[in-house]
Amino acid sequence: MHAEGSSPPPSDSLPIGGLGAGTLLQNAAATQTPAQSRSNKRKRPGGAAASPAPSDVNSNAGNGTNSTDLLATSRADLSSRPILTISRGPIFVPVSEGSEWYKTEMIGVNRIGYRYIPAGINPPGHAVPCRTIESNPTSFRVSWEDRSPLIKVTKDGLSLAGFKGFRSARCNAPMREGKWYMEVKILHGGGDKTSDDSKREGPHVRLGWGRREAPLNAPVGLDGYSYGYRDKTGEKVTLSRPRPYGRPFGTGDVIGMYISLPPKRQPNKKDPLDPAHLKRERIPIDLKGQEVFEILEYPQSKEMAALMDYSGKTTSSASVPSSNKKAANGKPTDRNGPAPPSNKPSTPVLRPLPTLPGSRIAFFVNGEPQGIAFEDLYDYLPLRQTETQQKNSRKRTREGVKEHRENPFDDGTLGYYPFISLFNEASVRLNPGPSFDFPPPDDIDDVLDKMGSPKSDGIAASTSLPSSSSLLNLEIPKEQDVKPQIDPTSQEAIPPTPPAPEPPKRTWRPACERYPEFMQEEWDFDALEEEEAKVELAKYAAAEKAEEEKRKQREKKRQQAEARRKAKKEAALAQQVADAASLEEERARTLERERFASLPAPPPGTLYGPGGHFPVVQPQPSPSPLRHFTAFEPEGSVDYENSPAPTYTSFSEQLGGQSGYTSENHEPEPMDQDPDDLDVDQDIEAIMGSPSRPRTPA
Repeated sequence: MHAEGSSPPPSDSLPIGGLGAGTLLQNAAATQTPAQSRSNKRKRPGGAAASPAPSDVNSNAGNGTNSTDLLATSRADLSSRPILTISRGPIFVPVSEGSEWYKTEMIGVNRIGYRYIPAGINPPGHAVPCRTIESNPTSFRVSWEDRSPLIKVTKDGLSLAGFKGFRSARCNAPMREGKWYMEVKILHGGGDKTSDDSKREGPHVRLGWGRREAPLNAPVGLDGYSYGYRDKTGEKVTLSRPRPYGRPFGTGDVIGMYISLPPKRQPNKKDPLDPAHLKRERIPIDLKGQEVFEILEYPQSKEMAALMDYSGKTTSSASVPSSNKKAANGKPTDRNGPAPPSNKPSTPVLRPLPTLPGSRIAFFVNGEPQGIAFEDLYDYLPLRQTETQQKNSRKRTREGVKEHRENPFDDGTLGYYPFISLFNEASVRLNPGPSFDFPPPDDIDDVLDKMGSPKSDGIAASTSLPSSSSLLNLEIPKEQDVKPQIDPTSQEAIPPTPPAPEPPKRTWRPACERYPEFMQEEWDFDALEEEEAKVELAKYAAAEKAEEEKRKQREKKRQQAEARRKAKKEAALAQQVADAASLEEERARTLERERFASLPAPPPGTLYGPGGHFPVVQPQPSPSPLRHFTAFEPEGSVDYENSPAPTYTSFSEQLGGQSGYTSENHEPEPMDQDPDDLDVDQDIEAIMGSPSRPRTPA
């Protein structure tokens, strides 16, 4: 069951866990601090507040009790963490025994340059790992995170107490458009000292409205980002310049705070650099066991800082009368020559500061209106980026490391917040409605317009003409039926009855209604981010798929090129082996020729062979027997000649001489002849025929 004015949780939320349910979580992931290159430059301590984000060199990650780590965004790393719809913190620690004032722990208190919002892990199936959640109590109150650590609170978040100097706090929902009203009761203020108060100055209170850029360790009205109302003098103050306004107030008084803002300006869709576009820049981290979003706070612009210049120095380039003094060398300066180049930097061009036309702030003291305090407030949207800022924003961040980036757009938390500043031991009690101690009139603007606009003091624009809001609220007379009505019985005219007066319509809303409206805006923004993340994931998956296809094609081409290189290498190696074999064969032939060249030259008509050289046997045709005499000549006669035709004996002798196996070289073989040899001889004789004998004529 929710507290009064609380908003319902998102539709996909799980049952709400009680405060402090379960043990604190351990750090999910170590902070991924990028490796820094070694430098010989002298190290100087940074002036900015430490941040657990890896982009901050003063990161306090892992420093014991105040450990803050970058939250792992992998679904596997977040699976062990509980899914919450209400933040675990804060833990209330009483200032003293039995005191009604508490300090808060286990939360991320905003500091210079950074602010924190409770975060919860999304259920499985979401593209975004974390979303915005609430913290107890879920109603309009002072923000646990958006206040000075020296501001003490009660458990309901509606009572605040100060300590040592001016400290401030903002409420947990901004006013972005419309008319809003709330009350603040002064419990202790106006400079009233207590009996045990030994401080020189008593407690004081300043109330008003401030933007996100207004500092928390300073009073409201310090700069142009906030507008305040002083208790001691009743003066209004902004840019640290008090001006007469209303009556003073102190302990026991009830101050009504009213603000009227025009409708929100819609962004120009054709202009991507329009600051009215909604965009978030936040990083989920683990802070003391609780998931929170760390956000880079909107910085103060140099244009707003220029409004604080009290010197009155002119920024024009008007000429100054020249001096009659001589130069250092004693010679008068040449006035007709060209002017020497000036080394002074040129005056930067300041961007115009837009305002919210028709906006106004007013205060009530115990139900009595004090009139319009401020009109045409400065627009809460950030100024449009300069070209230099745009170039710097285009620089790519380091891959794999999440870094904070300045957000030039509206993140949904911009607006005017109720701003309470307490000096020393001052204390107040907030009343966001819907019931008030001194209810204001239904049409506050009408009452303020009748009182008149504030005098022009050069701080806020003012005019004696009625504002646009009052012109819009003018009553238009309605047409009435003025025809006489006749009584049918008496035939007399019946006087017309006056119309019943309409009940007055309230034109403003209590501040308590703003909190559920603001949380719904945050959850709608979460849903929009979820849809955008799904689209981005689809694009990323398609790009990854295309990149994978390209990688496969590159791998295939690489393998083909590798195969071609391998085949070419193998062919070259085979060619080298063949060339080496050919060279070796040529070398062997050369050595063989050199070896045979050293032997004596063989007689002509010989053949080379493995066993040496042999005489060439020229084949001779068998001579015709007709060229011989037919007379028989006995063997042994003078005219006896052997037949020139080759015979077994002559052929054997010739082969024997060629082979070297002759009786001259070897010992005579035994007479016993192998029968196989005889068979061979008979076969040869059968083929060749018996030796022919010349016949003598009878």
